[in-house]
Amino acid sequence: MFIPFAWDMETFTYQASPAEILNPERGFRSFVDLLSKKNLSGYRDSGNTLVYASIRLDDYRASDLPEDLLAKMDAAFRLARAAGVKVVLRFAYNAGPYPNSEPDASKEWVLRHIEQLAPILRKNADGIAWMQAGFIGAWGEWHTSTNGLDNPADKREIYNALITALPADRVVQLRTPKDLRALYPNPLTEEQAFTGSAQARTGHHNDCFLAGEDDWGTYPNPLTRSSDKAYLSEMGRFTPVGGETCNPNPPRSDCATALKEMELLHYTELNQNYHPEVIAGWKKGGCFEEMRRRLGYRITLQSASFRTELPSGSVLPLSIRLENSGFAAPVNPRTLYAVLDGPARYVYPLTADPRRWEPGQHEFSDQIRLPVDAPQGTYRLALWLPDPYPTLRDDPRYAIRFANENTWVEETGLNILGQVIVR
Repeated sequence: MFIPFAWDMETFTYQASPAEILNPERGFRSFVDLLSKKNLSGYRDSGNTLVYASIRLDDYRASDLPEDLLAKMDAAFRLARAAGVKVVLRFAYNAGPYPNSEPDASKEWVLRHIEQLAPILRKNADGIAWMQAGFIGAWGEWHTSTNGLDNPADKREIYNALITALPADRVVQLRTPKDLRALYPNPLTEEQAFTGSAQARTGHHNDCFLAGEDDWGTYPNPLTRSSDKAYLSEMGRFTPVGGETCNPNPPRSDCATALKEMELLHYTELNQNYHPEVIAGWKKGGCFEEMRRRLGYRITLQSASFRTELPSGSVLPLSIRLENSGFAAPVNPRTLYAVLDGPARYVYPLTADPRRWEPGQHEFSDQIRLPVDAPQGTYRLALWLPDPYPTLRDDPRYAIRFANENTWVEETGLNILGQVIVR
């Protein structure tokens, strides 16, 4: 076998783009009444690839979910796929208020509803970004339960039912570090990440981000506040962290602290609709656009080295340098492919896992072998990060785009590295 020497390789560098890049499963999200909308395309047109849907089950606190409701949900996910967005999903039995909440449901009915919803969740996993635990208490935020579900045993049982109901590649977010640490006293480690275990599929949403020193019950104990954030910071390296603000609280809710905490806790997404005064403050303070760029991942290709001429049947070595300047890594499974597109098309899975591209610089090398009957001619060499679901794999709106100038092919979702001539 011919082993290429270093001088057989050419190195290409790529220009970073300052523009906002529309990418899947990250960024600001918009609220949507999922079951009543007839078209969701406006959300992506406004610059968001995520929508948040809280599906209310108030009318079914003590009865089965009707078939027409399940059918509406199924249809709503079809609309989401057609619009090029994914859903952050929650189910709740009320809209609060706190502390005198409207009723939730008994544990028995919660478990029954999860059982009914499981087929819909699995069928439409491609349209779900991740799911908030929901169901319990005011707003489904796991507090103020009128059915006494504010206890570790009932919460664990409902959590286990949710983890089982969702496909193995989707995450459940919990509201507070207290509930997370009751389930898992130690944070998720690098070795445990992406193993498919229940802990590896558990994230966090803070629905009063920056609202006070304790974020309205998110960090109620001053003595554990620092360790709670350290726990979330480790967990957020591997699972989605998001939520929303719920009131202005300067200076904590101002730009400097907001950016610092988003970076520390690895924020992937945040509600753009609430709280409007906080969002307006970020725009006035000049950090909103930075947040749009950095929520979740922002991956910039720095350089690539590869052979530009080679015979069919030979090995094409490939070395890549890139940087993630976002707050977090991509969190859902996604295969990285090398693509040769020319007189024929060849697609090769690479060994690098994009979920390991945490903020900072990364380098990796791989190699692919051309078929012995590869037609001669000029090929474009590209990296491709499509959605893993067959329903979305060939939809370029769901492929990851690098933050570079003149590398993206919108029609195919390819990030072009350069040309290779096959002799």
